[in-house]
This record gives sequence, structure tokens and C-alpha cells, in this order.
Amino acid sequence: MTVRDKAPVTTRTGPLLFKIVMLALVDAGALFAMSILVTKGSYVAFTIMLLATVGINAIYLSKRALPAKYITPGVIFLAVFQVFVIGYTVYIAFTNYSTGHIISKGQAIEALLSQSQSRLPDSAQYPVTVVRDGSDLGFLVTSADGTALVGFADEPLHKVEASYDGAGKAVATSGTTTLSFGDILAVQQDVFDLAIPVSDSAADGTLRTQDGRSAFIYVSDLHYDAATDTLTNTATGVVYTDGGRGSFVDSDGNEILPGWQVAVGWHNFTSALSETSILGPLLRVIVWTLVFATLSVVLTFGLGLGISLLFDQRGMRGRTLYRIIMVLPYAFPAFLGALIWAGMLSKSFGFINQVLLGGAAVPWLTDPTMAKVAVLLVNLWLGFPYMFLVTTGALQAVPEEAVEAARMDGARPWQVMRYVKMPLVLVSTAPILISSFAFNFNNFNIIYLVTGGGPRDVSASIPVGHTDILISLVYKVAFTGQQRDYGLASAFSILIFILVATISIISFRKTKTLEEID
Repeated sequence: MTVRDKAPVTTRTGPLLFKIVMLALVDAGALFAMSILVTKGSYVAFTIMLLATVGINAIYLSKRALPAKYITPGVIFLAVFQVFVIGYTVYIAFTNYSTGHIISKGQAIEALLSQSQSRLPDSAQYPVTVVRDGSDLGFLVTSADGTALVGFADEPLHKVEASYDGAGKAVATSGTTTLSFGDILAVQQDVFDLAIPVSDSAADGTLRTQDGRSAFIYVSDLHYDAATDTLTNTATGVVYTDGGRGSFVDSDGNEILPGWQVAVGWHNFTSALSETSILGPLLRVIVWTLVFATLSVVLTFGLGLGISLLFDQRGMRGRTLYRIIMVLPYAFPAFLGALIWAGMLSKSFGFINQVLLGGAAVPWLTDPTMAKVAVLLVNLWLGFPYMFLVTTGALQAVPEEAVEAARMDGARPWQVMRYVKMPLVLVSTAPILISSFAFNFNNFNIIYLVTGGGPRDVSASIPVGHTDILISLVYKVAFTGQQRDYGLASAFSILIFILVATISIISFRKTKTLEEID
């Protein structure tokens, strides 16, 4: 018996080259991101990204970790789009991240010093030439010793090479366009509003002009003392101290903005559950959200099941055509349907009031009660075709033998429906009903497109309307109004998660009793 020589193992260069190129791209992106994290001082995130990058390289350069090569992409996407988002939302919920509290403390101090500026009494007069770099306006300044300096709103003055006129004034520099007198007149308000930082320190003030030809130094009325960490208004003498909530406050507790982002612990949750101006509207929104989600499921399921039973007659002519007609609202884009319904429900010009109701003025969208009814009706029209399809399939799956056996035992049609068909239908549709409840619990589109959450609840201190559900309330708190409170909105998001998770767990436990029927 002879032993054949083993054929030499050959490595295909194509896949290997592709793997190297992909790893190189991943490493390049990771190095770029890590450099940004180091610059911003985010060393924890830097360490996590470094370990993840090393792990990815170790997995794909190894010849043994074959299962990990298939699992790693899914784990990465899970971490980026699920774990990170949830973790960041939880983190924001424990901060004061909101309008006026977005930047760091150092940046807030610089911004405060850049505000409320007045002309320095002994400021020298600086000859200026207004220049433009792309769409940015700036000043070309001639100092007392004849040095040319150029600066823009986000770029402090710095030395440049320039051309001078006969009077020794810098009038042009490379990389910029000098504005003529006519050009300045066309944008004079922008020129007058322009404030050019003198240096990197906001305490040194800014250069401003009122004629486009000469400028003076303006300094802030606020003075920052790093030793005591206080801001003093030099005009009024009021002293502002760190209030511990991410802003400077005076002795009466009045804060000045911008502030900075800090951790506030459970403050957002306690505010939501203790402040009357927030708790009252929040409780009303929670109750309406539960009512809206429950009624949406009950009404759509009831109507869908009723139509399914109506068409569940084997001898009915045109049954297929009728079923196609019933699912047309489901085939129509939901957002367009919601917008069309919002137009038809208009009090003054809507089709329903003007045509169907003969010119009535029913306040479908402006009255708190009627607006809720309108939202439920629109959601019923959009949602019943789905339940119709589901229940039609469930009814067709009911064993005919069970139905015939019940009829032979003398059961009436209603009894057959209640004791035979309905339990079997619920076995297959109960998980769908739970998922439908969770969907309607967060059905932002129907609320936003039909009523916008209105009409407005004027008694609330947060932007909320009578038809707002929790998800639309979160949107309004975070992205509308003068005070956009991302921390409070994140706290509301956590409350939504807890409510939906609790209801889903209870519902799934209850549905276990239906499994015994099957």
C-alpha cells in the first residue's frame, strides 16, 4: 500500500489581498477616530476603540477563529446601533444636556466673555479694510507699528503679508478679496455686527467697526476670576458663582447662559415625577398613550376580524375582489394617507365638514376631545387592513373538523365563534396584537402628521398637546421650543422603555394560557 504525497497548500492571493485592504481601511478609520478622541480627552472611548481594533485584527488575521469572523460584523453593528444608542440615552438622562448647556465650562466662560461687550474707553483707533474669504467677512487691520493683521469671526487676528496704500494702510492680502465701498454698503449690517477676536483669549476683547474704515476694541462687561471661579459684572458689580447645575448664578439664583454640561444625577427623573407643571401633563400623556394604543389595537382587530368573518363564506361570489378592496388602505403609503385625512378633517375647508356634513364646523383637529377621536379614526382606517389580513389567515387555519364537530353537538353560530374559532384565532394572533400595541404605543407618525400633537396644552410648562403620546412628547421636549431639554427627553425615553417592557412581559405571560388551547 503506497502513501501518496500530500499536495502543497496554496493560498489564493485575491481573498488575502481583499482582507488586507479591508483591515487597512478599518484600521485607518479607527486611528482617525482615536486621534479625535485623544484630542477631546475621551480616554475611555479611546481605550474601548483601541481594544476593539486590536481584537478585530486578531480575529481576521487568525486561521482558527472562523466562527468569530462571521459573528464579529453583527456584534459591531449591534454595539454601534443598539448598545451605544441605549447607553448614550441613559447617560444623557442623568445630565443637564439642553439648550444653553451643551458646551464645556471653559467654552461657556469664553462665550460669556464674548457677550455684552462695550467699547474700551482708552481703545486706540485701528484702520481696517473689510475683506472676504469665500463667504466669511473679516478685517485687515493696520497696527500702530504698521504691521498687517487679518482676522475673521472664528479666527483671531494674526500677522500677514499685505499691500499698502500711500497712507500706509493695509488694503489687500493674498487669499482674500478686498471689498469696495459699494460692496460694504450691500452688507453693511453684517459688517457692523462683525466681531473679530483680538487673540485666543476672549478676555482681550474683539474689534468692531461702525463705518467700515476704522475699528475699536470692545471688551466684555464680565470679568472672570479663575482663583475664585467667579464672574463679575464690572458695570453693575453683580458677582456670579458656579451654581452646581452647569451655569453661573447670582445671589438670587438667576443664571446667565450659556452654561455647560454636567451630571445632575436623578434630577431629570425627580423633576418629571415631582414638579406639578411637568407631572400633570406627563400623567395625562401616559394615560392617553395607553388609551390610544389599546383602542387602536381593539378597534383595528375588531373591525378586521368582523370583515374577515363576513367574507369567510365559501359560497360568497366576488370574495377575492372584496378582499382586495379591503386591503387598499394598507397598500397606500401611510404618511400620505395621514396627510390627506388631516386635510379632509380641516374645520373650515375639509371635505368631511364641507361636503359630507353640509358645511358644518366640527372642530376635528382643534378641540381636545374631537382631535383624539379624529386620530383614532384615521389610525383605524390605516390599521384595519393589516388585522383583516392576519385574521383572514387565522380563520383559514381553523380546522374544519372542529367547527363541524361543534355544529353536530348543537352549537349555534355565535357559540362556534366564541368557543371554537375565537380561541384558535387568538392563539396565532396574540403575539401580533402585543407587537401592534407596542407599535401604536410609539406611533409617532400618525400623531405628528394628523394633529401635530395639538391642540396645545397651555397649562403645561413643557411643549405638549392634548393628543401627544409619549414619543411625540419626547420629540417636542428635545427638538422644539426655545428650551430644548435633551436630558429630560432622555429620561422620558427611559420611562417609555420601562412601560413598554413591563406591558409586553405581562402580555406574553398572559398569552401562555392560550398555548394550552392549541
